[in-house]
Amino acid sequence: MKILLIGATGTIGKAIATELKDHDVLAVGNSSGDYQVDLNDNVSIEALFDKTGKVDAVISTAGSIVFAPVKDLTEAQYNEAVAGKLTNHLNLFRIAQNYITEGGSFTLTSGDLAQNPMPGGAAVSMVNGALDSFAKAAALETGKALRVNTVSPHFVKETMEMMGMDSTSGISAADTAKAYRHAVESTESGQIFDVPNYV
Repeated sequence: MKILLIGATGTIGKAIATELKDHDVLAVGNSSGDYQVDLNDNVSIEALFDKTGKVDAVISTAGSIVFAPVKDLTEAQYNEAVAGKLTNHLNLFRIAQNYITEGGSFTLTSGDLAQNPMPGGAAVSMVNGALDSFAKAAALETGKALRVNTVSPHFVKETMEMMGMDSTSGISAADTAKAYRHAVESTESGQIFDVPNYV
């Protein structure tokens, strides 16, 4: 299976590339990897697919998020959160769907804060929840021709350690990657794959 992995140079992305090494994984980063893309630039997204041609699956773990107390969130921060993880992925889907083979899959990354919010994470919960809802709704229309799902990671141990947090409750990137394998290889669509269910 030819899989386009966007965000392949990140902590989760690297683990997914390792998990799916039995497939043909095309690693895409912002400035490194086999290919480069700026998800906030539609021309860059189109150029990426012009180079790769048809693929069997697209996975994206990319995106930027904003943490701040809800009373302090500014309009600019809301816009940053939406542009950094929501709008850019809607445009990725819009373009990518024309390059995914019949019966292939498109997998987005949302996150546990959509279902289990925390103080300071309102903007993150907002965009994660929107991605989950989009995948469910899009799948109703794409049917078996294109499977659309989200994977919902919990706090990743490696990231928690990098931030100086206690990582006892975290899930390793390697275990997180197992949910992405399920997303790509299963026949399910319109689902939110909660990472702990695949560890």
